Amino acid sequence: MGDVVVVGVDPGTQRCGYGVVARTGSRLRVVESGVLIPGNHDLPRRLALILDGLEALFARAHADAVVVETVFAGVSPRSALVLGQARGVVLAAAARAGLPVAEYAPQQAKLALTGNGRAEKEQMIRMARALFGVTALLADEADAIALAVCHVSRAAHRPAVPPPPAPRRRTRGTA
Repeated sequence: MGDVVVVGVDPGTQRCGYGVVARTGSRLRVVESGVLIPGNHDLPRRLALILDGLEALFARAHADAVVVETVFAGVSPRSALVLGQARGVVLAAAARAGLPVAEYAPQQAKLALTGNGRAEKEQMIRMARALFGVTALLADEADAIALAVCHVSRAAHRPAVPPPPAPRRRTRGTA
């Protein structure tokens, strides 16, 4: 059985964290991680740069799925709109690459990486370093790794489900 490769993305318009996690059997490893920083451009240009970076990442990662955080309340309306635009770029890049997208709440991702659904940013960074040897970590990168770990871990415990049958096409003149 080959690797299952998942790309976790922590979307943002200033910093977009990513983590590529592969599972072989029960072993997890971080293949690549980092942060896309689109610079001090206007919002449309930053979104375009993030889209370009994600498309290149998805192509080289040979991913099986992409994971993002669910939308959460508690941020200002303006911040929620901007975050929504960054999430839209992630979803569009995944769709262009033909990749399924999964979503998890921040607490689920934190629990998967640290064992604590209320872990602080520093704890997330420390665990990513300790478990995977990742260095020079930003919180956005640690969050993205946690999302990928959450999905890969859950996928390992899900029973294999066959795909649904293809829809049957009806043709005119047949019953």
